[in-house]
Amino acid sequence: MEPTLYILFWYGVLHAFGPDHLTAIADFSIGKGRKKTLFITLAFAVGHGVSLFIFARVLQFIEIPAQILSYADLISSGVIFAIGCYLLFMAAADRINIGRHTHEGKEHIHIWFGNSHDHSDEEFEKRTASALTVGALMGIGGVRGMLITLSTIAHNEVGPMMVAAFTMGVMVVFMGFGYIVSLINENLLTSRRNVRAAFAAAGALSLVVGSSMMV
Repeated sequence: MEPTLYILFWYGVLHAFGPDHLTAIADFSIGKGRKKTLFITLAFAVGHGVSLFIFARVLQFIEIPAQILSYADLISSGVIFAIGCYLLFMAAADRINIGRHTHEGKEHIHIWFGNSHDHSDEEFEKRTASALTVGALMGIGGVRGMLITLSTIAHNEVGPMMVAAFTMGVMVVFMGFGYIVSLINENLLTSRRNVRAAFAAAGALSLVVGSSMMV
């Protein structure tokens, strides 16, 4: 691998450790099993990388004032804030449910919002698509930093391999953190009380992170 790609890989790793990114991963992964968490974090990372690539390419050819670009940061912070409001509302309204059933002699715990539980592939696909979309929206907020890095090491030439290296770095952190969340899900979220507390805590943290980014 070229030195430039190594640099971008590690830049992706550092970028992924941002509190807004980890908060979003926690919000989407809490209450999910390992397999679902894997796909959700993967979708988030891909959406994040693709978004950065598209907007970085656009900004190479269209000069946009820095003042306007600064509003892009409000998008990612607004997404985190909105998710926090939603999770807190669901916890306060007691709309988070937990159920147990057995598959092939092994007990499984499922957590869902609302009165009915949709365990279909379609519902899982919707959640994965949501993670992909949120990852893309939050990627907009990182465009300025991405362009600064690219201009420093590659004269502002944005190529697919460069963004792929960056995305791989992001993916390593996201999936690692998602795995930790899945362990918490399996070992701690075993009662309705714990589930509500966990979602309330995730919502409160999202509000704090989102509002702090808006300042």
